Amino acid sequence: MKKISILALHLGHGGIEKCITNLANLLCQDYEVEILSTYHLSEPAFDIDPRVTVRYLIEKYKPNREEWKQSIRKFKPISFLKESYKALLVLLLRRRKTVEAIKQCDSEIIISTRELFNSWLGKYAPSHVYKIGWEHNHHHQDVQYIEKVVSSCKNLDSFVLVSDSLRSFYKKEFRKRGMKCKCVYIPNMLDSIPEKVSTLKEKRLISIGRFSPEKGFVDLIEVFKKIHEKEPEWKLCLVGDGAEKNKIVDTIYQYGLTNFVELHGFLRKEKVDELLSHSSIYLMTSYTESFGLVLIEAMSHGIPCVAFTSAEGANDLIEHEKNGYLIESRDFDAMANQVVSLIESLSTRRQLGKMGRKKSMNYTKDCIQDSWLQLLKKRG
Repeated sequence: MKKISILALHLGHGGIEKCITNLANLLCQDYEVEILSTYHLSEPAFDIDPRVTVRYLIEKYKPNREEWKQSIRKFKPISFLKESYKALLVLLLRRRKTVEAIKQCDSEIIISTRELFNSWLGKYAPSHVYKIGWEHNHHHQDVQYIEKVVSSCKNLDSFVLVSDSLRSFYKKEFRKRGMKCKCVYIPNMLDSIPEKVSTLKEKRLISIGRFSPEKGFVDLIEVFKKIHEKEPEWKLCLVGDGAEKNKIVDTIYQYGLTNFVELHGFLRKEKVDELLSHSSIYLMTSYTESFGLVLIEAMSHGIPCVAFTSAEGANDLIEHEKNGYLIESRDFDAMANQVVSLIESLSTRRQLGKMGRKKSMNYTKDCIQDSWLQLLKKRG
């Protein structure tokens, strides 16, 4: 059985980490699979098949970005110096340990899951290794980021994109530079399809994700405030955690919504599925989103989705007025009004939800497994 190694930064909560886990669980049916995780932040946030080996490259140290930022905010010079030293040490250790792991890897195939790892994989992997990059972020027209990604792929064999629009974009960029790395479209996948769909009768809106600025959860509270003014019986359920939690909580308190917004923190899949099965509309207010796996998960439960078009991945998944709604220009009033109209029509929710459920069937394990196996067998 041939061996595959997947390079991961960590295995905590996050969309990339969930995708890595799903892929490892999928491929271990046909390959020997190991995950090389740079950091050991905690136990894996998502269930990993026992056939998958997990090896942590750095056990003692962890990223300290938040502690470093705190030392600046609170103006603590000594703490700042200590945290800066630790941050530098962690970065140097990350590079050394990852490069060592790549050089010594005995796998026939190595998959990089970050732009950072792409360069090291291309430069240090043994010549016989099939080198694959896997991009999870949208460039969002950031010229500097685009250049970093493209440059990182110059010595890779294949580059996997989670949307066809991204595949086309990077294919053109590679062609301009005469690069041989092949761009391949393989979307992210659902790890399971629920047997039953939501009744869509419960007065609950839901959104899931990391509480970071690009996910726009503070904006979501602003939108929900407008919804609440017209539909005061409906509640908003938030699943996640992160750096912006305090800001989100403060905004909820400021608008007097503490009794109408549920904060659940990060949850295991079965708990998330339970909440989705008792929700009626999914909201996404991200500023940027490469794919939006949570949208497909919501659709699999028969839940209609409403998202801003700024979440690029949503544009590939939501067909406006067919399985959900796309709101342009990050217009809070337009989103609130659209949600209110959905609240007022159970039949519309069910029609959109039915079409969303149908859409989600394109992202099952069987569909995505075929795409990955075709790619891997070309060199694996």
